[in-house]
Amino acid sequence: MPSVLPDTPTIDPATLAGRRAAHEARVDAFVAPHLARRAERVKHPVHDFLFTYYSQRPAQLRRWHPGYGVALAGDDAAAYAGLKGYGDLGDGRVGVERAYVERQRPLLTALRRLLRATLDRPANFGCFGMHEWAMVYRLTPEQVRHADWPLRLGADGTDEVVEGHKVACSHFDAFRFFTEPARPLNLLAPQADDRPDFEQPGCLHAGMDLYKASYRLSPMVCSDLVADCFELALEIRELDMRAAPYDLSDLGYEPLRVETPEGKAEYVAAQRSFTAKGQPLRARLVAECERLLDATDQPD
Repeated sequence: MPSVLPDTPTIDPATLAGRRAAHEARVDAFVAPHLARRAERVKHPVHDFLFTYYSQRPAQLRRWHPGYGVALAGDDAAAYAGLKGYGDLGDGRVGVERAYVERQRPLLTALRRLLRATLDRPANFGCFGMHEWAMVYRLTPEQVRHADWPLRLGADGTDEVVEGHKVACSHFDAFRFFTEPARPLNLLAPQADDRPDFEQPGCLHAGMDLYKASYRLSPMVCSDLVADCFELALEIRELDMRAAPYDLSDLGYEPLRVETPEGKAEYVAAQRSFTAKGQPLRARLVAECERLLDATDQPD
């Protein structure tokens, strides 16, 4: 039995080929260099994050999906048959199955709650990127995550910056990487199960995590949205590491000196810019969650 409504539109093969090729070319600008470095066992402290911290693999990012509510036929159907979430829609067509979407209702509900709460909350621009500094606080050079790259101010100077600031990280997945001595310095105590109570749109990591939300919704959402979120995450990551305590100037990243008044002003301006870019993507993700939840509420 077909698992979606019988009037599900079928994407034209030429349209599919064009959109798939455009998507692959778009993400290959970032995927290809990463794969080349990986083959040479060369680490990149900025860009590797998008492929190591986040669980979506390069091949998954490259694959274009039209999203739930679109059918594929002919050779395209054969190419997508068997992929996660896809099934027989009848008449030789395949697409994301309604049954798969129904199984994702807990994920859809949780993501909608988190994203909507973040979307509606005022942005906070007072953290000044201290989360990266708190992740190396009182560590020896050998213990630092990116040990191949020196700390701009040295270990003692880095610790002094942390101790001289109010650390106010609202993002659990940043806070959990704080060193043990740094954790009590944080004014907040976000936990894994209370993200909707803390997430706020000015947070760089909340902006990067729009990418995680988007690929967790794949293949139910169009991959164009995933690519939009990926590109924003990459831009934010570059700012995040420019404001970090490391000296990455040899990679072409000019330090953003958040320990100075001028650096703080530049950081806040960048935060505001990324918040303005992230909120529409967050709204699109909320709309997709609601579309998918509504679709599974409808009778066959």
